Amino acid sequence: MFIDLLSFHPVVLALLATGFTWFCTAFGAGFVFFFRTVPRPVFNAMLGFASGIMIAASFWSLLLPSIELSETAGGPAWFHVSLGFLSGGLSLFGLHKLLPHLHIGLEENRLEGGKSSFQRSLLLILAITLHNIPEGLAVGVAFGALGDGFTYEALMAAVVVAFGIGIQNIPEGAAVSIPLLREGYSAKKSFWYGQLSGFVEPIGGLLGAALVFYVESILPFALSFAAGAMIFVVVEELIPESHTGKETEMSTLGAMFGFVLMMALDVGLG
Repeated sequence: MFIDLLSFHPVVLALLATGFTWFCTAFGAGFVFFFRTVPRPVFNAMLGFASGIMIAASFWSLLLPSIELSETAGGPAWFHVSLGFLSGGLSLFGLHKLLPHLHIGLEENRLEGGKSSFQRSLLLILAITLHNIPEGLAVGVAFGALGDGFTYEALMAAVVVAFGIGIQNIPEGAAVSIPLLREGYSAKKSFWYGQLSGFVEPIGGLLGAALVFYVESILPFALSFAAGAMIFVVVEELIPESHTGKETEMSTLGAMFGFVLMMALDVGLG
């Protein structure tokens, strides 16, 4: 199987990988056909789990390789990595200020981004869509990096990133579709909009993979950029949303298990 995968172009692999993460979003959105609501402790644990995976992926799969590549290229590695990390975070900060969206679990009158007359349900969809932009970018950059050295080890490292992002997309898909059901949408429409929030991942994946593959010199910057974007999403949205209600311990435990799982995958397989 891996021999066949090694014969694919990295950009094609990035498209396949982000197609998988989009499928995972759709799988999570499909929970709406079986559950009308999710108990708050379970919901907090799901968001915490997604946070842990994203934090671990940001370091083990993105920042650490970025540091190693920068050191190999020479010059102050800390500067290049820091610049990319802050650029990624500030880019997401700009999107959050520009695009109107509603955090899951916040009151109806606590909107963020620009002023909007959009329905509450659309604002919920936009919130998760913002989550998925850096995730698709991270997967794309990981596969685009194969152009710098297309080996089995490098391929496995990229596959681990896609698998980890895919796992945490499952609760994110449910986090869109089930609230939409409570907003009055049918199960079919809730599922449709839930899976649609993951559509930006293949777009981000293609963009990240093509950019890194054809301009290899920006790879260290691109890796740290994706890490900064993901950390912004975790700190700005996932962690606060996972601490709503009284069962905040579940979100903390979920984050720890998510982090350990992603770390084990990256260290063991990557």
